[in-house]
Amino acid sequence: MTTQHIDKLAGVPCETHAQSEGRLLSVGDGFEAQSYQHADFRGLMDPLIMVDHFTMTQPTFGTHAHAGLSAVTVMFEDSEGAFHNRDSLGNDLDLAPGDLYWFKAARGALHNEEARPDARTHALQVFVNLAAEHRHDEPSAFHVAAADIPQLAGDQATARLVLGEAGGVQGAIAPDNPLTLLDIDIKAGGRFTHHGPTEHHAWILAIKGASRVTWNTGSADLQPDKAIAFADASGISLSSEEGAHVVLFRGQPLRQAFVQRGPYAMGTAEELDAVEAAYRSGRLGSID
Repeated sequence: MTTQHIDKLAGVPCETHAQSEGRLLSVGDGFEAQSYQHADFRGLMDPLIMVDHFTMTQPTFGTHAHAGLSAVTVMFEDSEGAFHNRDSLGNDLDLAPGDLYWFKAARGALHNEEARPDARTHALQVFVNLAAEHRHDEPSAFHVAAADIPQLAGDQATARLVLGEAGGVQGAIAPDNPLTLLDIDIKAGGRFTHHGPTEHHAWILAIKGASRVTWNTGSADLQPDKAIAFADASGISLSSEEGAHVVLFRGQPLRQAFVQRGPYAMGTAEELDAVEAAYRSGRLGSID
């Protein structure tokens, strides 16, 4: 796999916003995704490393390792059937439509996710970076059921507060670094506005329908599969003439250089080599 050095994340991005339509990723007959990588957003995706907007209908990846990051699964409500989730921490559960699963791999752990027979999983797979002081933590995980996710109201719009705080409402708390995630449904002619700290980066992905995003210093039109990241925004407003589905991440940037190699992210290539050696020798545990 290619090793990527992203040294510019250690500083403040020069640009105020960046956009990308991602890249199509297809694996076998049962997995297709639009994939968005940190390098496409000039440091403004920080603390996110990668987001895959995917559908899965059959087992694809098998058991695999993660390290130095959190692998987060965000199930959309229009998923059909169950998404079977297992890890080397002993967790074995079915994710239902609308659920979230946060898998903090940290120093290294194994993971396996697959659509149950006859299921169609529609979801996001998100890699969230860990600060250097947490990359070698003990792995951990938590599950948030759809029924426990608060709902927020806008003007002809609703939002599921999957993570974080918004509008005085507290949702599930992401470990180690503040992160808010809103899964937003905008009806025709509707609008949803979110306020947060200006020092947090925002990353927005259009899932369905045309929408417009406006923030303190700019605005942009979003067609499906288009993503935008920006900084220095206190208020963010999303609107749609015909209706749209949009997700909004907002988090504290780490501004720490890291090295990524596939499902791993560490401070140095030597740390990545050590993780891969631990995986090959079976020291990251087992699932099967």
